[in-house]
Amino acid sequence: MDFRKTFDKIPESFDKYRPRYCKELFQELEMVCELNSDKNVLEIGPGTGQATELILKTGCNYTAIELGENFTSLMKEKYSCYKNFHIVNADFENYIFEENKYDLVYSAATIQWIPEEIAFTKIFKMLKPGGYLAMFMTRSDERSANPLLRDEIDKVYDKFFYVKQKYNCKMHYENVLNYGFDHLKYKEWKKVRKLNAEEYVCYISTHCEHILLEEPYKSNYYDGIRKVIMDAGNEIVITDTIPLYLVQKPL
Repeated sequence: MDFRKTFDKIPESFDKYRPRYCKELFQELEMVCELNSDKNVLEIGPGTGQATELILKTGCNYTAIELGENFTSLMKEKYSCYKNFHIVNADFENYIFEENKYDLVYSAATIQWIPEEIAFTKIFKMLKPGGYLAMFMTRSDERSANPLLRDEIDKVYDKFFYVKQKYNCKMHYENVLNYGFDHLKYKEWKKVRKLNAEEYVCYISTHCEHILLEEPYKSNYYDGIRKVIMDAGNEIVITDTIPLYLVQKPL
């Protein structure tokens, strides 16, 4: 099963309930990459634009490549008002890009879907000498702030969560240095979210495996999750870590 277009089934929910990134991350990219109207930027798999608008506002010549047809349509609705916005509905792995064109290529929780030998080799050719590759995502910790509640959620998961195929995408981002890049820079930021039971259900329902849940597992699972959160005071605290891996193509 190809999970990559799973999210495209729920564009509105994905746009509403997926967490956003912190402004400090975009300030870092704008400063280090010196983004302005002279710079060409490509975003890989923008989804519904969780990491798009603050890049657009730098005035750069922005292009996105998005596999999902529904995501592409929603992106056009949201951002076509920006004259520097462009989007291509295509598969990054097969699309032919101009070499030595981009000053920045970036991925927000997308590049892990692409085999590293394809992603890193292709991006290296696409970047200008001195250009940057930025990779960032959200890593969510639900256990530290509410360990007992997390234990109860795990029990519901073990009892009702059944999918035919598990998500197994994994990327070692440091491996990018094996493909000609250098000057690996790592930074991270923290954010805290507090969600009630219904908000949490809506949030996790945007995860790829959850989208594929079938009945009766789906109803039983979400009913169980709602109940344990309601019983715990109708609040779950999530600590998000937003890591940034930034590398450069040598001059």
